[in-house]
This record gives sequence, structure tokens and C-alpha cells, in this order.
Amino acid sequence: MKIVTHSPEETIKAAEKLGGLLRAGDMIAYKGGLGAGKTTFTRGLAIGLGLGDNVTSPTFALVNEYRGDRLTLYHFDMYRIESEDDLESTGFYDYPFEENVAAVEWSENIAEFLPDNTIYITINRINELEREIIIEDGGRFAAAWN
Repeated sequence: MKIVTHSPEETIKAAEKLGGLLRAGDMIAYKGGLGAGKTTFTRGLAIGLGLGDNVTSPTFALVNEYRGDRLTLYHFDMYRIESEDDLESTGFYDYPFEENVAAVEWSENIAEFLPDNTIYITINRINELEREIIIEDGGRFAAAWN
């Protein structure tokens, strides 16, 4: 499924819609370069999950946690991860993913360690404001955009 947004606000709204459909155990794996809008998209996911919009890039923390009454969103940045040892040192395997939702920036760096049911979101920067968002979810969310 492909969506084109024309502003950061539209990107947040699209992600908010998706966030409202997520359930415990969902893993979002982002693909997209610097400045593509991965953190902006995550802000929308958090809103859709009922977690508010206080989302920041996890670049230096490696992971930010956004806790809610029902679910927690774990927002990872794997930019500097180069091996399974690096991944293990982040504590990645210790998070209760089956009970919560995770969003992983720079997922390409850990692709072989992601679960089979991972939802892949590619964000392509068209220009300063516009983004092409490709959601690979096995058709799970297609009805929401029809």
C-alpha cells in the first residue's frame, strides 16, 4: 500500500490512523534515509496508540519508551548497530515485545533479527514537505485506506 503525504501534519495523521490499528506484538521496521520522517511518523503512531505526541528521536538514547495504560511503544534507533553483539548490548532481546509495540529506525541494520510478521514502512522524501509512504503489512491494514 502506498500513501503520499504533503506535509508533516499529513504524515502524522496517516501514522495516527495506523497507530490506532496496532496491537500488542506488532513490530514496525522503518526504511528511509536521514530526514525522511521516521520520527515524525512515530509521533503519529504514538498519538494513534493514545500515548500523546511527545516523541523525540532515539538517536543518542538508542531507545525511547512511551508508556500508556494499554501498551508501551518502544522506539529504537539502530543506526550504529553493526552486529548481533551490538544489538544484544542494547538490551533489544529483553523487551517484552509480545505485550507492546515497537518501532525500529534503521531496521536494515538488524533485518535478519526481526520477526516474520514485521510491518515494514518505507518513507521516501519527495521534497521538503512531501513523503511517499509504503506500508508492507501483508494486506492487514488495506481496508483502513479504502
